[in-house]
Amino acid sequence: MDFVGSHILSVSQFDREAIEKVFSVADQMTPYANRQRVTRVLEGAILGSMFFEPSTRTRVSFGSAFNLLGGEVRETTEVKASSISKGESFYDTARVLSGYSDVIVMRHEIEGSVSEFASASRVPVLNGGDGSNEHPSQALLDLYTIRKELAGQGKQIDNLRISLIGDLRYGRAVHSLCKLLKLYNNVHFTLISPPELALPGEYVEALRAAGHEVVESSDLQLNITNADILYLTRTQEERFPSQQEADKYKGLYRLNQSIYTEFCEPNTVIMHPLPRDSRGNANELDNDLNENPNLAIFRQTDNGVLVRMALFALILDITDQIDKHSRAVNWYTAKRF
Repeated sequence: MDFVGSHILSVSQFDREAIEKVFSVADQMTPYANRQRVTRVLEGAILGSMFFEPSTRTRVSFGSAFNLLGGEVRETTEVKASSISKGESFYDTARVLSGYSDVIVMRHEIEGSVSEFASASRVPVLNGGDGSNEHPSQALLDLYTIRKELAGQGKQIDNLRISLIGDLRYGRAVHSLCKLLKLYNNVHFTLISPPELALPGEYVEALRAAGHEVVESSDLQLNITNADILYLTRTQEERFPSQQEADKYKGLYRLNQSIYTEFCEPNTVIMHPLPRDSRGNANELDNDLNENPNLAIFRQTDNGVLVRMALFALILDITDQIDKHSRAVNWYTAKRF
């Protein structure tokens, strides 16, 4: 994969070599993300951050990643705050805003919207999530987290045992992660969801065709006993035709410390793309797990900055210049990693 000047629209663009390239550069970003050093390598560069669907982690971490490399961020956070609300096409919006930016990150609720926008953009575009379709950078940071968590146990992604739990139908992070994991060897997938929210058949068929074992079930406790990774998701209520329909599935799968202790192996890693729904009728990941050392959800969010810094560095072709434009920090910094 040639990263320089490329759009990042789907994880289908990546092979294992490209993934390892991203992860290698992400490793190099640690002193900058951890505020041990400062680099101004992207001084003068502008990121156009276009989030037409609510976001916290993705929007802020992309912005932070660009800032940490020395660039500046210009944000549009709602459709009604843009000329799209006046009927402007994606084509016209892309042509205009790509004249103001060096790279653009976009999120939109409609599947395929980011690709349509990118086709008219004059600068690289990164997909920050398009409907229930894909979320490439989330999948990369999830896989990067899996690799780091397993490495601490002397394991690799090959031969991984992973349980994917919750709304697998609409969860775009799950869809993209499955596509990446398909590239590895002998992965055992356990898919735990209500039948109505099962992983779409094309993903299941692709995993099996690649030689992976896939078990589908609606029972949580019986299917988390032999997992290296538990990957939970919230009910994607914004994708449902009505709130009433979404509410039927909230709270069906809840993991707490008691269930974890009884049914999981002692070093099973707990992941979640966030936000976790902490409301009483949902609460898929209980707060009593917060002190569990195997809860990796905040390590995931930290890793998101590293991976997104790496993507910017590769796309803008500055990986060999970062250290040349760096210095030590001159303020107090708390330990982050």
